[in-house]
Amino acid sequence: MRIGTAALRSTITISLAGLAAALTGTAAAAQTEGGLPHPWGVGLQNMATELGRDAASFHTYLVWLIALISLFVAGLLVAIVIKFGERQNPTPSRTTHNTLLEVAWTVVPVLILVAIAIPSFRLLREQLVIPKHDLVVKATGFAWYWGYEYPADQGGGFKFDSNMIEAKDLKPGQPRLLAVDNEMVVPVGKVVRMQVTAADVLHSFAVPAFGFKLDAIPGRLNEMWFRADREGVYYGQCSELCGNGHPYMPITVRVVSEAAYTQWLQEAKTKFASTGAQPKLATAQ
Repeated sequence: MRIGTAALRSTITISLAGLAAALTGTAAAAQTEGGLPHPWGVGLQNMATELGRDAASFHTYLVWLIALISLFVAGLLVAIVIKFGERQNPTPSRTTHNTLLEVAWTVVPVLILVAIAIPSFRLLREQLVIPKHDLVVKATGFAWYWGYEYPADQGGGFKFDSNMIEAKDLKPGQPRLLAVDNEMVVPVGKVVRMQVTAADVLHSFAVPAFGFKLDAIPGRLNEMWFRADREGVYYGQCSELCGNGHPYMPITVRVVSEAAYTQWLQEAKTKFASTGAQPKLATAQ
């Protein structure tokens, strides 16, 4: 089969373009002030947690590894086309086995998988082994809004619902489809043990700037942790296709100083105070 010069040039161009896109996507991270993605942003959000930065570093490592593999394969294809083309090699070889080659294409992929698995397992262990925590927040997914609960033994003793603010009610600075009426509030620099479940269908609690996503499953309590190292407002959304209200399940986490958090707790106890056995919840849509 004759492979023309134009086809060879096209193959090289596509390979180099793919490599450039991969490297650019890693280097040009989306600059996100306050955990809010920018239009036309490329890459991951600026992480506000150590776990998020570790996950982003692992992502960058994988992109470089994939880029090197792609470059090697593209170079190998070009070399084969040039060396074994009909013009340079009119009499094809009838070799059917090459022990060294067969060992290489078995061992090299195994080594690549090991190079991926070791940092992957290390990151997974870091995420799932929860250190000594300072507070617990339980998030429950409903169709279609989030509910948050702060336990009484940690200064809370209340729960509330968090609904998306309609576009007509947005205040200046509030992002459309992301702002909520009642935000989840946590103190900066404290380990938060995040418990996530669902009351009806499958949901998924995801905050990109914290570098985690946790499935919310009815009848199961999943846990993860994070420690935000800077104050700000960070946004997320339900990442599970949970129904027709799926796009309207935003998550807003406000990270404040310890003093501001203590003050918020006192105000929240009054705002979401229980009356009898039934907690007073925010209006659910």
